[in-house]
Amino acid sequence: MRWRSAVRVLGALWVGAAGVTAVAQAPAATASAACTAPESAVYTPPASVGGAPGTVLACRTTALPEVPGDIAMNAWQMQYVSTNVDGKPVAVSGLVAVPKAAWTGPGTRPVVSFHFGTLGLGSQCAFSKQLAGAYQDEYEGDQIAAILKAGWAVAATDDVGYLTGQTHTYVVGRNAGHAMLDAVRAAFQVPGSGLSGGTKVGVWGYSQGGAASLWSAQLAASYAPELKLAGAAAGGVPADLRAVAKGSDGGPFAGFSVDATIGLRAAYPKLPFESVLNDRGRQLATDLRGLCLVGTVARGAGVKVEDLTVGGLNYDQLFKLAGSDGVTWGEVVDAQKLGVDIGPATSTARFRIGFPVLQYHGLLDEVIPTDVENAVRTAYCRAGITTRQRTYLSEHLLADNQAIGDVVSWFTDRFAGRPATGNC
Repeated sequence: MRWRSAVRVLGALWVGAAGVTAVAQAPAATASAACTAPESAVYTPPASVGGAPGTVLACRTTALPEVPGDIAMNAWQMQYVSTNVDGKPVAVSGLVAVPKAAWTGPGTRPVVSFHFGTLGLGSQCAFSKQLAGAYQDEYEGDQIAAILKAGWAVAATDDVGYLTGQTHTYVVGRNAGHAMLDAVRAAFQVPGSGLSGGTKVGVWGYSQGGAASLWSAQLAASYAPELKLAGAAAGGVPADLRAVAKGSDGGPFAGFSVDATIGLRAAYPKLPFESVLNDRGRQLATDLRGLCLVGTVARGAGVKVEDLTVGGLNYDQLFKLAGSDGVTWGEVVDAQKLGVDIGPATSTARFRIGFPVLQYHGLLDEVIPTDVENAVRTAYCRAGITTRQRTYLSEHLLADNQAIGDVVSWFTDRFAGRPATGNC
């Protein structure tokens, strides 16, 4: 694993991202008939967004030089329709990759929806750009390579906020979950993908991507019931943002805590933000909106929230502040918490999961507290969801790649229809 990949994984924490700003005007979006769009069409937000979730708005063929292993594949960058936290249509970018080798397994070729770990807030940091080599900061496509080597297709969202002029809405749960599910819907529509809408689907992510994976699992029954979800794999999950924020404050990854407030405020614009920050806080927020992972780690290391807020507010005080609609920061943070009001497919829970879940993490994780990991696992077990946990004698950095083989093996069983057992 190269150094830049190591830095990426170290930074793949919870804390999230950022503001959506006004962007240059473009023609109203319409469905793409062929993947011949210029790159600018894929990454420029349309003036208006129409179409059902998963509708492909623009796509182009591409190569993925940052995926190791010299795998023969067809790949596309795409822009597609998703749904934001307010229930409104939004344009999102991402990629689809399909092995050129014929599928020889049971049924039709499965699709894995993959969500990256932390990349930073700037639009240049988009996952689909990094894998295509347009911007190289720290991401290597080890998981993407493993998916393709298994013979499966991959649909990888960039999540909401990576189009030109925007800032990524990092760790906003519904945005991420919707974007992952809609990436699969879009993959079925990409001309030439050869993918079938009735195939089995898996969702997979680590750290920020682990939270996104569980959010897609929790939302699938109500938001995308036509998708045949076979399983969800989620590692290093920042399931409780309150706990992770307090744990990271003043530490080496403190910049991501600032990212989180930027991202939440972007999705919930009535929250107080600029008025709460002092000059130093406003400057840091401005800087972080344009940085990728390495720059974010360097720029935000050691920062405490008290140093950035008027009157030296700590997180407990910040969480009590309310916006113009009376909703507090704490209520918005708590709305991102995983494992709340969940149950199996036959339950009356708000979030119903009718397929197995694999959770994994490093026992020495210095980024996501192990009690946060264990709490979400306990919540899933108590809810009656078939849940298996794997742990590794490593910290946040190594657990991501250490788990790849186990995750692929677990998905192989799910796609083959073998029964799953939990270890609650």
